[in-house]
Amino acid sequence: MKRNISHVFFLIILLFSILNFSSCSNREETVSCFPSTPINVVLNLNLPTYFTLQNVGGWIYINEQQSGTRGLIIVRTTTGFKVYDRNAPHICPDSNTTLSVENDIKIVCPKDGAEWITITGEPTKISQVPPKTYPYSYDTYTKILSVYY
Repeated sequence: MKRNISHVFFLIILLFSILNFSSCSNREETVSCFPSTPINVVLNLNLPTYFTLQNVGGWIYINEQQSGTRGLIIVRTTTGFKVYDRNAPHICPDSNTTLSVENDIKIVCPKDGAEWITITGEPTKISQVPPKTYPYSYDTYTKILSVYY
């Protein structure tokens, strides 16, 4: 009886070890080769350049210094903003994996056609993970949007 219990216990530990090992290949819901760079962007939404971010569903690309390796996509949502990295979250970066917005409603990976809903980041085609998002703070009085990581 003790031998059966120890075998079951050993199998349970082995199973959890395998599950933990396989989860190490992903980092924050992205592939393990996803680049990690500091993000520090401050936008004054009072400026005409960012006018589209004043309406729900509006979006812009940010390609300035300290906006990641490929830039960011910022989308106005019903509750605030979504800040997406433009690197595809499900495949290792190469010259054809920069995410782009199509028809103002979906984000697309040109390499394999993976798609996500712009306003929520929910995957709809090919990928099972959402695009990497970054935290932000927004001052409604000054209309300053700060993105950081």
